Amino acid sequence: MDLQPVKDTEIKALISLLDDTDKDVYLHIEEKLISIGKNAIPLLEDAWSSSFDALQQQRIEHIVHKIQFDTLVEDLKLWVHTAEDNLLAGTIIVARYQYPDLDPEKIAEQINKIKKDVWLELNESMTALEQINVINHVLFSTHNFSGNTSNYHAPQNSFINTVLESHKGNPLLLSILYQIICQQVNIPVYGVNLPEHFVLAYIDQQPENQGSGKILFYVNAFSKGTVFGKSDIDQFIKKLNIEPQNSYYQPCSNRDMVQRMLRNLSFSFQKLGDKDKVDEIDIMLQLFGKS
Repeated sequence: MDLQPVKDTEIKALISLLDDTDKDVYLHIEEKLISIGKNAIPLLEDAWSSSFDALQQQRIEHIVHKIQFDTLVEDLKLWVHTAEDNLLAGTIIVARYQYPDLDPEKIAEQINKIKKDVWLELNESMTALEQINVINHVLFSTHNFSGNTSNYHAPQNSFINTVLESHKGNPLLLSILYQIICQQVNIPVYGVNLPEHFVLAYIDQQPENQGSGKILFYVNAFSKGTVFGKSDIDQFIKKLNIEPQNSYYQPCSNRDMVQRMLRNLSFSFQKLGDKDKVDEIDIMLQLFGKS
């Protein structure tokens, strides 16, 4: 039997008790409001804006964040298990961690504008390298995207909305944007999960299973689309003094990319000393299981 939705009057009555000095009362009210979920948020926000009680405002902020985070975790869990073929959707879910009111349609429109600029420059007779030159020209010359070298570990480099606004990002987010646009115009480019870096691979044909096609060359989105070969990865791995693995040369899954995005965020928040955010990112990472 379906549960009846909680009425606004009941939610307001619960919110009115949030300034109670009895901690047990507050914890009970908090639990009830969190269990109501997203439907409670507009009323909580209204109460916050009209309140002059600092404690009540603080408690409202905590409850709203907890509801939003619980919703986010459920959405990410669903993506991991049913929708990981949609890279943009996973990327937007992660961005909602910092920007819960993010509009996915606005993100899609911004990407679509770049895609249209690429599409207008392409034709069917182009070689793989010529196609990549078009992508590079549109992304890095027309739209002026670049790697954020001055603030490399900042959290904003891992959120698709801030990367689209600032036109700066880390290797992973620039690669994700690059891959999304390529695949929207049927160019077979996929991410490659290198240690301490992230690049892209151009496959000679779009395989049914990623990794089964021949790699023609690699692309470094962080350095404005520089094209390079396998020997360059060999040298990079050698410099890091680690054993080469097949995964350093072959395309990875969208799931791998979103998981790495969360790891990057965890590292960023660690550097900022924000333990609460690190703990929440770890909860999100646990949805991916062991790797």
